[in-house]
Amino acid sequence: MPGCSKAVLNRLRRWRPLLRWALAAGLLTGVCACPLFAGGLSIGQKHESRHEIDQLENEWRGAILKSDVKTMDGLLSDDYMAITPSGALQSREETLANLGSGHTHFLSLVLTDRKVRFYGATAVVTSLASVQVNTPSGPTTGQFRYTRVYVRNAQGVWKIVSFEASRVSARHTHRRIPAP
Repeated sequence: MPGCSKAVLNRLRRWRPLLRWALAAGLLTGVCACPLFAGGLSIGQKHESRHEIDQLENEWRGAILKSDVKTMDGLLSDDYMAITPSGALQSREETLANLGSGHTHFLSLVLTDRKVRFYGATAVVTSLASVQVNTPSGPTTGQFRYTRVYVRNAQGVWKIVSFEASRVSARHTHRRIPAP
């Protein structure tokens, strides 16, 4: 190394193996600690957030059953996107217009098997929904698995950013996915 005396270089050479072990130990500690902090929330925060998400899920259900556009408007993020059971994409504006039009009216919406998982400022909700709904093409009943994704925004408010629903065939209705 330019500018270093032989004595300094000799000391560095002697410490090199120790420095390598220290670096390796530091990296290993960091890697092992990552899973502990990956969730981004303490147990108390997760409990509080779970309670908030459960309340929002109840608000969402009520808004669907009452065709309450105002409540739904407050729940959805500006960039919300849904994938309907038929595979169609539906924007926030389309979702609100569809809800307000009255063309689709939910008579019953029973939710079971709810699971909520947190990944930092993101919550992923899965559930089984049993529905009775009147549509322009006639009454429909069935069971659907859905995934709804919430993100906590900069103001600390949870907003729905994504939704996807899939029809469940009769033979898969009672099949449960093991908890993570």
